Amino acid sequence: MFKKIMKGGHRKPSKSETNEPPPSSYGPGSNVVVSHASRGALVPSPVTAATPPPPPMTSVEPLPLFRDVPVSERQALFLRKLQTCCFLFDFTDATKNAREKEIKRQTLLELVDFIQSGSSKIVSESCQEEMIKMVSLNIFRCLPPGSHENTGQEPADPEEEEPYLEPSWPHLQLVYELLLRYVVSTETDTKVAKRYIHHSFVLKLLDLFDSEDPREREYLKTILHRIYGKFMVHRPFIRKAINNIFYRFIYETERHSGIGELLEILGSIINGFALPMKEEHKLFLIRVLIPLHKPKPISIYHQQLCYCIVQFVEKDYKLADTVIRGLLKYWPVTNCTKENLFLGELEEVLEATQPVEFQRCMVPLFQQIGRSLNSSHFQVKRALFLWNNEHIVGLIAQNRSVILPIIYPALEKNIQSHWNQAVHGLTTNIKKMFMEMDPELFEECQRQYEDKQAKSKEVEEQRLSSWKRLAEAAARRDGGEDHMITS
Repeated sequence: MFKKIMKGGHRKPSKSETNEPPPSSYGPGSNVVVSHASRGALVPSPVTAATPPPPPMTSVEPLPLFRDVPVSERQALFLRKLQTCCFLFDFTDATKNAREKEIKRQTLLELVDFIQSGSSKIVSESCQEEMIKMVSLNIFRCLPPGSHENTGQEPADPEEEEPYLEPSWPHLQLVYELLLRYVVSTETDTKVAKRYIHHSFVLKLLDLFDSEDPREREYLKTILHRIYGKFMVHRPFIRKAINNIFYRFIYETERHSGIGELLEILGSIINGFALPMKEEHKLFLIRVLIPLHKPKPISIYHQQLCYCIVQFVEKDYKLADTVIRGLLKYWPVTNCTKENLFLGELEEVLEATQPVEFQRCMVPLFQQIGRSLNSSHFQVKRALFLWNNEHIVGLIAQNRSVILPIIYPALEKNIQSHWNQAVHGLTTNIKKMFMEMDPELFEECQRQYEDKQAKSKEVEEQRLSSWKRLAEAAARRDGGEDHMITS
């Protein structure tokens, strides 16, 4: 509750909430849109409409329905309705401008139905331009600061923070719905639409992914995915812009609300990559996806990240070695929850790994699995569950002469000293599995382990004996000094 109060009390004011200009200044005739990239600065946008827009409206009044006017007048009515939707209201006070807010909401609903019904055939290029201006005016705004920015406190766990819900969502949702219907409409000509849904527009959409409101991020995810699919000319630019967001998140801030949604989009994009895979896409895996395992809040987006990683391995099996070594590079040392996530992802990657690639990385891989087997309770169980996967067991069986000597000491240590009975049972089953695979190899590993333990015990006894002799010598010397002093 305190965080919500702080957000409401210290939220950065938008242009519609401070020094509100006369309503006419919000109309399409004012040629002004809000630039999110400049965090609230106003940028002039020249009107190139073939059909002159109607005079600016000075107040929000109900307009006729589309079905109540002749077809020839619907374009002018469409522009007037857009003007109505350009009025911005303060939603922090529910009682303020209640009538005007409802009129705008009903008008937005009509516009959504108009576009969705296929009536957009009569919408001219100038109307499309004005519609994108109206959408820009409503959605591109200053996002409120995070709770840690408000209070100056150390950033808390993002999973524990309550998300800030946008008060103006009753209007914003309909504006997003209108934009989505426009993008997916079969009547929308991409050659015309790309003049208004351009690189600057896409960048501002990407900025909004940092919104704390999950409802807004869900709409943004769907819209950007549709834009990527429909506007092929924008695809390289969108991928590069998303990469830049990831770079900043990994190496600078480690704070961003929309990483999961962006990864969901990329998961679908990766699924459509053609083979052989371009070098650009492989670099994206190495420079972006694998380093995304480094930030602390990985648990928020790990599911989507894991899907993207596995997609790469399934597309090109030769990337399995790169992925597994990347996981080992960022393997957590003290974070138990994160290590469990890594073990789960490792299992999915190994399931798509071919024997040749497995052999390249199996030594460092099972050295790490051995360490996980001897860590805390939950990681031990998760690591032992790898032997429940038939494909992984098959890979292990083919390379048992290398893997068993690495893993045997960890298995034996669990049986001798681990406190949990379930871990004892799982470990015993794995030992039996290795024994059935290759009895001679198992006995050799057992003998080597016993010899090593005996040598270690002997070294330890020698060490204790040396310390004991030193202690006795020190005691004799101290006794001699005491005798000299007393005499």
